[in-house]
Amino acid sequence: MSREVAHYRRHPAEPGVDLLSARYVTHRYTRHAHATFTVALIESGVEEFEHAGSLLRAAAGQVALLNPEVVHSGHAGVPEGWRYRVLYPAVDVVTELAAELGAPGGTPYFPDTVVDDPEAARLLRAVHRSAEAGDALASSSTLHRALAGLLRRHAARPPRSMPDAAPPRAVRAAREILHERLPDPPSLDDLAAMVGTGRFALLRAFRTAYGLPPHAYLTNLRVQRARALLDAGRRPAEVAVDLGFTDQAHLTRHFKRIVGVPPGAYLLGRPA
Repeated sequence: MSREVAHYRRHPAEPGVDLLSARYVTHRYTRHAHATFTVALIESGVEEFEHAGSLLRAAAGQVALLNPEVVHSGHAGVPEGWRYRVLYPAVDVVTELAAELGAPGGTPYFPDTVVDDPEAARLLRAVHRSAEAGDALASSSTLHRALAGLLRRHAARPPRSMPDAAPPRAVRAAREILHERLPDPPSLDDLAAMVGTGRFALLRAFRTAYGLPPHAYLTNLRVQRARALLDAGRRPAEVAVDLGFTDQAHLTRHFKRIVGVPPGAYLLGRPA
């Protein structure tokens, strides 16, 4: 019963939607963020995860709803681990569906992270099962029903951004440098000097603004870029070199901690 399994695949008919089905016992997700929404049905066990400064628990039958770019982790909440099915719909997929339902403009927002919704649970399971069976039409239709129901029952207006909530100039500049120098980033001391602040002040302010310290933010960004390169047909060894990982094993270790599967398994679910 300690065996872990995970399958990550692209939806057979819906561009911009990925599916993960997995059973984890010892696997731990490092703190990270997704560019997509995350919709996870817990089928057995309990998953615990850090989210917005709190430790949350999602148990069998519950649905976890994570908004894009929200930093979170993930690990077993009981000794037997947890089994779940996850949808990762891109922001534009959810936004377009919300517009069709008559929602106000802007990116939809889910204020409650763990919800009890038996109808959504039933449909999310059906999305996965029909995709696994190769029934693209049924999976696509059920996907839209599942997301529409979640939007109607659980979405709210996005919280307004306060005018003074923008990160400090030095922090924004540091983030831009990390994006520009992804394969060869500066040291923390050099980064702080480049933006004109102290390294400890930068660490605190960067984490406050983006939920992660600079080194963890850089790793998360590298893995996001790695996924894009793998989707474009690049091989893992090439991707590792291009993004500044020490070697393929280094990429694999961080990729699995964030995506849930190693790069090779990720590619198996994304046929050309």
